[in-house]
Amino acid sequence: MKKIKLAIQKSGRLNKESISLLEKSGIKFENFKDQLKVNCENFPLNIYFLRNSDIPRYLSDGVVDIAIIGQNLIYESELNVNELMPLNFSKCRVSIAVPEKMKFEKISDLNKMKIATSYPNTLNKFLSKNNLDCEIHKINGSVEIAPNIGLSDAICDIVSTGNTLYKNNLREILTISNSEAVLCNSDSFDQSKKQTLDKLIFRFNSVLRAKRSKYILMNVPNDKIKTVSKLLPVLKSPTILPLEMKGWSSLHTVIDDDKFWESIDIIKDAGAEDILVCPIEKMVL
Repeated sequence: MKKIKLAIQKSGRLNKESISLLEKSGIKFENFKDQLKVNCENFPLNIYFLRNSDIPRYLSDGVVDIAIIGQNLIYESELNVNELMPLNFSKCRVSIAVPEKMKFEKISDLNKMKIATSYPNTLNKFLSKNNLDCEIHKINGSVEIAPNIGLSDAICDIVSTGNTLYKNNLREILTISNSEAVLCNSDSFDQSKKQTLDKLIFRFNSVLRAKRSKYILMNVPNDKIKTVSKLLPVLKSPTILPLEMKGWSSLHTVIDDDKFWESIDIIKDAGAEDILVCPIEKMVL
């Protein structure tokens, strides 16, 4: 297999979660701190640690083959970048926020405002779509302080928990777009490396699928096995093993994490007992 070059964020939350995904996918590398590039020991992959805002350009120009970046950055860059798969981490949104005491009732209230942002292209597209005439101030860094120092009336920035807005006496009024980390390539991707990319995607999917699932074991009376089995949102069918106690069996299966509590309540009411829940490290289908 041909070696591929992967770009990830040099530091920050996206960096930590990207490293975690790679490690859980069984890819080994050492001494990556303060390094621009590291070679992986057991997979044909080089990892490049780059400034977040530079990654779309490196990807579009073919300097790297693939990258893990946020959808917000792809949208802002307006470059040739293709999303291959969502990675279910670093979820946030690009939103407009105003000072807490500012009156805001409808979107037209933004008209003629000064808005500070690190996402001028994203903001400009939003304003054009809504026929709004605003003055955009591009800022690299702490956008949330702009209204407090009189630089702008409002801001447009990424929001995760909203704590930063709260600390700066701002409130979120409009969401422009939602975002999460995604694996990407571009039209310049070398198709001779597709086999390596497919294997990497297969590993990522196995890790992410396991993260979204729970392995559960329960004891069920034999006369209620069919009833409980029909209630379970399982991959195929549950595994059933007889217990030493006459008239009882152990039922094993996998369910989606987002259906977990709903499923537990239903199967308990149907007769399941002694329910044991276990995390799944990998799930290969």
